[in-house]
Amino acid sequence: MSWDFFVPVCVGDLVKTGGINQYVVQDVVPPKQLPPYLCKFKAALRSHGPLCILEHFDTGYSVLQQCNAVNMSMKEDTLDLLLQVVSGLAASLPVLLSSTSTTTAERKEKLNAVKMSVYLLCKLTETFESDSCRQCIITAPGKGGKKGKGGADGLLQWDSEREKVLQALIQLLQLDIRSLWSLSLVEEEFISCVTCCCYKLLENPTISHVKSKPTRDCIIHLLGVLIKKYNHLLGASVKVIQLLQHFEQLSSVFAQAVSVWSTEYGVRAIIGEVIREIGQRSSEELAREASGVKAFSSFIAELGSLVPELMLPNISVLITHLDGESHTMRVAVCEVLGEILVRVLCGDGLDDSGKADRDRFFDTLQEHLHDTHSHVRARVLQVYARIVNSKALPLSKYSEVMELAVGRLMDKSINAVKSAIQLLAAFIAHNPYSCKLSSADLKKPLEKEAAKLKEMKDKLEGEAPVAVIKASELWAAMEPELLVTVAAELEPASEEDEDDGDVEEDKEEEDDRATAVKVAQYLRVNKYRNAVRLCIRAHGCFPESERFASLSTLTPETLMDTLALIFKGSDEDTSELSQNLPPTPQKEEEEEEEKNGELKKQEMLVQYLKDTETFALQVERAISVINSMLYWKTTSVVQEAVQFCVTVCEFSVANSVSGVRKMLPLVWSTDTAIKDAVVQAYRRLYLNPQGETIRVKAHTLVDSLSELMVDASLGTIQCLEEIVQEFFGGGSNLQSTVVQVLWERFTGKRETSGLHRRAAVLLLGMAARAEREVVLSNLDTLCSVALGEKVTEDFLLARDAVITICSITDHVRQSKGAPFRLPQDHPLFTCLTRAIAEGVVMEDPYWQSFMELSVRLMYFLAESPDQLCSRLLQRCARLLLDQIVEGGELGKDAGQTQDGSQESSEQVNCVCLAQLLALCGCVAFWQVSHLERSVSAELRRRRGEREEREEKEKAPSSKAKQQAANESAMEEELGLMGASAEDTEAELIRNICETELLAEENLLCAFLPLLVRVCSSPGRYSHPQLTTAACLALSQYMMISPSVCEENVRLMFTVLERSALPVVRANAVIALGDLTVRFPNILEPWTQNLYARLSDEVPSVRQTAVTVLTQLVLKDVLKVKGQVSEVAVLLIDPEHHITSLALNFFNELASKLFSYITKERQTESLVEKLCQRFRTAKTERQWCDVAVSLSLLAMCERGFKRLQECWECYSDKLTEPGVYQPLLSITAKLRRGAKAQFKAQVDEFEKRLTAVHTRGLENVESPEMNEENPKEGSSEKTVMRTPLPARGRARTKRGQAKPSVSGCDDSFVTPRKSRKSKKPVITFSSDEEEDEEDAVMAESETPKVTTPIARTSRRARLRN
Repeated sequence: MSWDFFVPVCVGDLVKTGGINQYVVQDVVPPKQLPPYLCKFKAALRSHGPLCILEHFDTGYSVLQQCNAVNMSMKEDTLDLLLQVVSGLAASLPVLLSSTSTTTAERKEKLNAVKMSVYLLCKLTETFESDSCRQCIITAPGKGGKKGKGGADGLLQWDSEREKVLQALIQLLQLDIRSLWSLSLVEEEFISCVTCCCYKLLENPTISHVKSKPTRDCIIHLLGVLIKKYNHLLGASVKVIQLLQHFEQLSSVFAQAVSVWSTEYGVRAIIGEVIREIGQRSSEELAREASGVKAFSSFIAELGSLVPELMLPNISVLITHLDGESHTMRVAVCEVLGEILVRVLCGDGLDDSGKADRDRFFDTLQEHLHDTHSHVRARVLQVYARIVNSKALPLSKYSEVMELAVGRLMDKSINAVKSAIQLLAAFIAHNPYSCKLSSADLKKPLEKEAAKLKEMKDKLEGEAPVAVIKASELWAAMEPELLVTVAAELEPASEEDEDDGDVEEDKEEEDDRATAVKVAQYLRVNKYRNAVRLCIRAHGCFPESERFASLSTLTPETLMDTLALIFKGSDEDTSELSQNLPPTPQKEEEEEEEKNGELKKQEMLVQYLKDTETFALQVERAISVINSMLYWKTTSVVQEAVQFCVTVCEFSVANSVSGVRKMLPLVWSTDTAIKDAVVQAYRRLYLNPQGETIRVKAHTLVDSLSELMVDASLGTIQCLEEIVQEFFGGGSNLQSTVVQVLWERFTGKRETSGLHRRAAVLLLGMAARAEREVVLSNLDTLCSVALGEKVTEDFLLARDAVITICSITDHVRQSKGAPFRLPQDHPLFTCLTRAIAEGVVMEDPYWQSFMELSVRLMYFLAESPDQLCSRLLQRCARLLLDQIVEGGELGKDAGQTQDGSQESSEQVNCVCLAQLLALCGCVAFWQVSHLERSVSAELRRRRGEREEREEKEKAPSSKAKQQAANESAMEEELGLMGASAEDTEAELIRNICETELLAEENLLCAFLPLLVRVCSSPGRYSHPQLTTAACLALSQYMMISPSVCEENVRLMFTVLERSALPVVRANAVIALGDLTVRFPNILEPWTQNLYARLSDEVPSVRQTAVTVLTQLVLKDVLKVKGQVSEVAVLLIDPEHHITSLALNFFNELASKLFSYITKERQTESLVEKLCQRFRTAKTERQWCDVAVSLSLLAMCERGFKRLQECWECYSDKLTEPGVYQPLLSITAKLRRGAKAQFKAQVDEFEKRLTAVHTRGLENVESPEMNEENPKEGSSEKTVMRTPLPARGRARTKRGQAKPSVSGCDDSFVTPRKSRKSKKPVITFSSDEEEDEEDAVMAESETPKVTTPIARTSRRARLRN
């Protein structure tokens, strides 16, 4: 073979004249003549194998060059032939490459075949890919979901064919075909041919989809082979950057690719090259490439999650982007740091360099918790949450990071707040401290251990340092004197002097070791003679001992050597010597080390307690803040807060129940997502108990709910009813077992506390709301246990039992049939009346709440409850009279010396009398309620049954009857028949209240004079409980009829203003608010007195007053007048909760008022009135308030024109930003969706506003300004510049000069109304001329001037 094939840069280069021995295409076959050539190609492939490409290259080239003219089947056949050629080469080349006898010609032949086949296959693949992408665009769904027309039959199988092409190329290039080239240098054009094909395939928009995963993996592996074997490293890194800039969807693809290249193919340098390219991008370049920045950031973040250990050496290049302007790059770098900290720089096995990097990265992340961009702050918090969940956060960082997380709860960004909540939940779930202890519980142990540590330090500092003397030094000191003693003992005369008085007789020791110890003891206490003599005798006793062996020759030298050896000791004698000898230096050092160790342990304990206390304080602070987020308006934040409360409760964090209770009212939320979140939270915490058996699960569920109900408020219990009812109504298999456990606890079969007994009976009542028989079938048990003979010992349990029994009444369920009631002689009412009567003469603080609920239950459940309560009043009054008589007889017997006991008896009588009066008021109130609700409802029910029965009996037969029936039906349809009947019934009820309830024969009448006397004589009846009960009972009596109310209303207001007891004044405010709703015409003149309580000196009274007045105003019972300014004073009240109530009042009032402004003329009228307020406003603050009020209106075109006409009212105040900005916001609202003509007027008005604001009114209105601005028409000029009315003549106000036609600034011009007809407007207190003196009268007078208030009929009120 004399020619070589060179891969061309362009397809057309192969037909041009080449260089020496360069292959050139000789004949380009026309499309119509290609089929026979392709047949020859196929035959040659079958006969000669893959080398046939050398002879038939021109055929393949012809198809490639004329691709647009060749039909699809021919292109597919060509592609199939090329695939077979490449696959055949991949199968035959290994033999050639491994052979050592291959000639140069054979290598050249194979090389040309490889280059030709690969070239044609890659280029044809690119062509197919382009056609496929073009066809996808043509057939993409258009509007309406309809696909575009176009045939793509030949491309349907391209996805699978594309994968085959890539696999064939991988199979070929994985071989070491570099040896086919001279010096194994593969030409760059060949590599570029393959890589360009790969990158062309990557540009497909669907390459990142799941269905393209096989193709994607093949491309990645093919490029990996080229990078590893064919020196494509630099080219790949540059191409990655280029493609990321233009194709954002490739970020995840290239992240996976770079990860595979660096791990499976071992080309780690590719990460450094790519990261370096990204790191060198300046902020200006990134600012210009929005899509490129997003792709870069996604690529970096995903690559960091795949190979964080390989990102660590290159992280310094990326950190520079943390100071750049692109927040997406900052997010990506922070995420990479998080992955490194979680998976690389974690654990205890880090060296010093690793720990330094870890701390540096944590510091960097902490800095960006305060990033200027909210998205960065939120993502950094999420990174920290992952670190905490992975337990990769060092203990030393816990307190610091948690403090920052708590601070982020106040972030302005909702996403940052949610991420902070998630991070705090992760801290609690993975904390190394004890979350179950509160900071208060930790305070005492910390103080105790800190005091102990201080004591240990003081003790160590107070000990004097002990001089350490070595044994050798002691021996050297005693040696001279000992030598003299040895010499004296060895003289012959010394043997006769054995009975010396100072020598001790030693018993023979058992062994030589004990003897040596004894000798050493003598030497230490300076008994040298005893030591010498014992040593000499020891040699005779133990001749074979090594210690005394040298004494076989008894000389002073041998004796001294033996004594020295014994005194200095050996290693094996150390333990025994230490027990019998004074402390040695080694022992003293060990003791000192032991003390230091104990000190370090104590320091660690104190530090742990400090960290635990800090953590507990931060948790408590976080819980407090997040609990307040439960009522935010943002649904997602509320959901996160609910989830946080669940987390802290599951981990038994101290005070966690507070959040769980606080979120309970959210079950009434109108937002379905919030309601579902709360229900799911309670189901997760309380209604899905864990246990091996059903009974264990039932006990766990009851325990959880009981803990939640202990000390719970009434509102919490009412909200919990919704959750419990859902459980009992859901058909759970635990229901019967739970009910059984509750009855066992209530009856005392299982030992339990009083609080849990009360919780059990309340839970039974909640279950009864779903199934009445739960309580109804066990009513006798309730009466005997809670209302039996021991009822007076626990009125709280009795009260809760009454609440439970109320759950079976019809007032909590919709009952269409006859009302469910029990006979008067039922044991339940016997127990209730006995308990009330016995308690009325006792001093139990819980009797009154029990009494109120019991009376309520009687009226709900008993037949003829009025008779039952009448007998109850008689019984209680008789018991009280008997007690007074007994007290009087005791006083007579005791004589004058017992004055003190007489007074105490009277004091007891005052309490009992107060309880009796409270009973009277309660009976009066529920008697009225019984008449207006139960009796009235029963009358309506009976009338309905009677009418239905009559209709069935008297069916119309004749035409007259048919006509009468039609008229009756028409009247019924118009509401006439029912209305007359209902009015008759309402009048009957009213007459009963007026004439019968307080008739002389009725027992209630007997107590009314007593109530009036107690309330009107506070000096005589000064007992606080008696006064409180009497005033409350009197207000309940006043609810009976207008006559009673009118007779005693002055007395009630006197009590309201002059009572010294705040609780009496607060109760009077509430009672008078109820009376205002019931009898508005009677109470209307006294409105000013009710408002006066807003300035009461006691905060509780002010709070009650603003709450009551808020309800009265918002429900349209009271008209908004000048007195509302007294509510405004509370906005600066020193009590925060009162300020909040006042602010809520005005917010609700504003929304209520603006909801009534539905017509353009109303808006127009308000705009005019508000603009006139600018003239009367005297301070800048008032100007700003009026401007804000204008901006709150739903401005319309007519209102805007009125605003222009009133220009003179506010133009001189536009220099104030507080006036300019609200008016500017009006123009922004008007511009949205406005027509072109109207938008031009708005723009002109906005320019005028801005001009006056920036340059002043004088400069804008000057003649020079008029000359500068071109005239746009006289009519428009008049509207914009002159504040004269559009039509009609101007009218002047009292005290003002007539307006000048010239429109000068000195005149106050009020535009007159645009039409003469009367139109409804909203009036303000300053616009009304009313005499408020009628409601503030002398004490001896009663208001006579009343304003009739339109009110609904009694029937409608009763229904509501």
